Amino acid sequence: MLEAECGRARAGTLRLRHGDVPTPSFMPVGTVGTVKYLTPEDLRTAGATIILGNTYHLYLRPGTDVIDAAGGLGPFMHWDGPILTDSGGFQVFSLSNLNRIEEHGATFRSHIDGSEHLLTPEKAVDVQAVIGSDVMMALDVCPPGNADRVTAQQAVDRTLRWLGRCHDRRTELNRDPHCRAGLLFPIVQGASYEDLRLESARKTLDVADWPGVAIGGLSVGEPKDVTYRMLEILDPVLPADRPRYLMGVGYPDDLVESIGRGADMFDCVAPTRNGRNGTAFTPRGQVNVKKSGYRMDFEPLDATCTCECCRNYSRAYLRHLFSCGELLGQRLLSVHNVTFLLNLVDQARTAIRAGAFHGWASDWLERYRAGP
Repeated sequence: MLEAECGRARAGTLRLRHGDVPTPSFMPVGTVGTVKYLTPEDLRTAGATIILGNTYHLYLRPGTDVIDAAGGLGPFMHWDGPILTDSGGFQVFSLSNLNRIEEHGATFRSHIDGSEHLLTPEKAVDVQAVIGSDVMMALDVCPPGNADRVTAQQAVDRTLRWLGRCHDRRTELNRDPHCRAGLLFPIVQGASYEDLRLESARKTLDVADWPGVAIGGLSVGEPKDVTYRMLEILDPVLPADRPRYLMGVGYPDDLVESIGRGADMFDCVAPTRNGRNGTAFTPRGQVNVKKSGYRMDFEPLDATCTCECCRNYSRAYLRHLFSCGELLGQRLLSVHNVTFLLNLVDQARTAIRAGAFHGWASDWLERYRAGP
């Protein structure tokens, strides 16, 4: 439900089976049923309303039989809020020793034990239904950011054909009142080619009246200005009253820039990955707490943040933890970075509803890019 607009920036609410998701929204990534170093209680305290699960990894381990017996991923991992899952396609193409992609589906070998598997559009929907996702993603073909035009066109065409099969399977599952399948989002592809992006979007919208649309194949190596341009050309084509999920984007300045170009939902491993490596997001850019200059700095990491890390610990102590190889430092920075991004999208939402997004975004980006 769209609630406010300010230029291209939008604020709304996505109503799901396990709760409402205010947008703009950032989704912490729980790859194997856990957001690294954080408990579900940590996520709730940080302000998370929805998390992302990784279909490929959960299918391989612990397996759909375990998740099904547990009643779905939510009960299995002690998370009672909404869950969005990807289709597994990106991981199949990027992580696996892929044997072949055929019209029927993708045959791949597990990165864990080398076992062979076939992922079809129907199976991608089935696995996500067992997981109990509030939002499922259709199986797509995600080409690299620098893909040539022929490769990009082939990805668009096959993604569209697979989308029809995903939609049919979701419709079939919907007849079972006990099925845990959630909403199905399609994924717009097209790499860095404007006409292919528009073709993908328009043909995707011809398939069904979707509850939301994902934009894939960006943030995969292309320059940031290309990502922003793709968002700008898609903005007038995508439904104005449905959420738009920009996949794999999660650095602070990218969130602000993308919200200003009409994107509503985001996910990325950046906050926890950077946290584990000693890098924190702050209003004045990224801070590496491992630097020697913080040895005697007893100020909080971010005086404006109310997370557990910033309330209780100094930069000097955080540096000490990383110097000693203590896992607490990685956990505290992960808590902070996730909280920072959740607070950031909340600030953007407030600014949109007040009709002040552009001034707020300009000021915020100027401070952030000025550095510490």
